[in-house]
Amino acid sequence: QVQLVESGGGLVQAGGSLRLSCAASGSLFVINAMGWYRQAPGKQRELVALITRDGFMNYADSVKGRFTISRDNGKNTVYLQMNSLKPEDTAVYFCNARITVGNRENTYWGQGTQVTVSS
Repeated sequence: QVQLVESGGGLVQAGGSLRLSCAASGSLFVINAMGWYRQAPGKQRELVALITRDGFMNYADSVKGRFTISRDNGKNTVYLQMNSLKPEDTAVYFCNARITVGNRENTYWGQGTQVTVSS
């Protein structure tokens, strides 16, 4: 059983920063990619950033230059450093991971963490 545990959300003023963390736990798995999605009220869930096992990174255009994704392979943890936050970044942020357990790749989601940016 693989679990993703997120932390780091909260309330911040526009222009401020937050760092999200997501740790994967379980046994005998290989993490192929980890990333962050977000969902604002009344909107669809959207990709924010992802990083693959090989280090390839992809960002939504709306966060390029402001957000940085990184991972600590030894800790099975992915981070999202969010700088210059804007009110439109307000959403629930979900950690996502594509993980191979045995010979099958599955997709896992964290429980979500609220990020609120006040103007």
